[in-house]
Amino acid sequence: MADLSKIIKAYDVRGLVGSELTEDLARAVGAAFVQVLGVTSVVVGKDMRPSSPALSRAFEEGATSQGADVLDIGLASTDQLYFASGSLDRAGAMFTASHNPAAYNGIKLCRPGASPVGQETGLAEISALVSRYLDDGLPPAVATPGTVTERDLLADYAAYMHQLVPLAAARPLKVVVDAGNGMGGHTVPTVFADLPFEVVPLYFELDGDFPNHEANPLEPANMADLQRAVVEQSADIGLAFDGDADRCFVVDERGEIVSPSTITALVAVRELRREPGATVIHNLISSRAVPEIVREHGGTPFRSRVGHSYIKADMARTGAVFGGEHSGHFYFRDFWKADSGMLAALHTLAALAEAPAGTTLSSLLADYTRYSASGEINSEVSDVAERTAAVEAAFAGREGVTTDRLDGLTVSSPDWWFNLRPSNTEPLLRLNVEAADAEAVAALRDEVLAIVRA
Repeated sequence: MADLSKIIKAYDVRGLVGSELTEDLARAVGAAFVQVLGVTSVVVGKDMRPSSPALSRAFEEGATSQGADVLDIGLASTDQLYFASGSLDRAGAMFTASHNPAAYNGIKLCRPGASPVGQETGLAEISALVSRYLDDGLPPAVATPGTVTERDLLADYAAYMHQLVPLAAARPLKVVVDAGNGMGGHTVPTVFADLPFEVVPLYFELDGDFPNHEANPLEPANMADLQRAVVEQSADIGLAFDGDADRCFVVDERGEIVSPSTITALVAVRELRREPGATVIHNLISSRAVPEIVREHGGTPFRSRVGHSYIKADMARTGAVFGGEHSGHFYFRDFWKADSGMLAALHTLAALAEAPAGTTLSSLLADYTRYSASGEINSEVSDVAERTAAVEAAFAGREGVTTDRLDGLTVSSPDWWFNLRPSNTEPLLRLNVEAADAEAVAALRDEVLAIVRA
């Protein structure tokens, strides 16, 4: 039986095109997706990668062979696909490898209403069926196969964005946007078309070979062009989207990268103003400032594991109005609990545009940035569990120190915290440290890494 563990991961399907992710596999996923979910209609979108049209067509062939009708919305950002799934109440499949290099592609799957499909919510069953289909062939087509129709939903998506974050009366701003040759170059022109902003575009040409830089804003090197352009253009703000535009990162008027935790706190305050007392989700590597600010504004913070399936499940369980991850994913209850880089961008623009004339983004965000952080540091280790236990033992019993195992190991004191999490796919430990200042961060980081890498 085919081993698919390398490409069917915790939350999606992703692999090297041709050697790992093939049209045959995509076709089998389409058939298995319909079989496992028992759905009769599927909406399909694709990003700008050269392999996406053929892979999505193969998926559609598998889905229609099992009787499901397919609505193909063509080129789309991932949050545009979520909009289609939510507004039309159809299961969805998005063909994208997000921020991964050009040689990769993938499939993000969701149930009707943009509800996630992960290992615990159907992906394991889909994987088992796909493995069988690759070995034994697809099941026979049903007597009445489904049909494929095409529909452009970009204008509808843009209208819904404006409904959630009205900006027509905002004060003018100069905004540099780096789409990284990804799907932000598809969505931003339509969403921003009638807004009172001067947009300076960087790399809006859709190109799945990423000729300028990888479409991964989490890597500081990929933000350098945006930072430089914001300063050179004397812009008010810079926005960077990843390849499928479901994540957004922000640069202030000085060209400084804004922490996603700061954006989480900013959007949380806006949502709490609209719905006082609401719950706000933050993952456990978000800054300690996030739950502090949520409480200060009358909300209830809820700490979640890292990963969109956990965030979405916790949002559903708690009724949270909003959720943010330190990776740049932002989730909105009014967007079917799905993540949207565009909504995060619009909220940030709205906050700046509603501030008094002359207010800079850095001054607006000053109270939301309270601590220093290390960023994520990866260490390759031979025994993840043994090294984690060694770190836990080293800090056990220290005065004022607590530990928990919600997701990896989190060690906290009144003045600092760190989290050590294993990778889902590699023999890596990921370390995040936060403390009062850069010196304290460096000292704690070095102490933990000395144990991890011993």
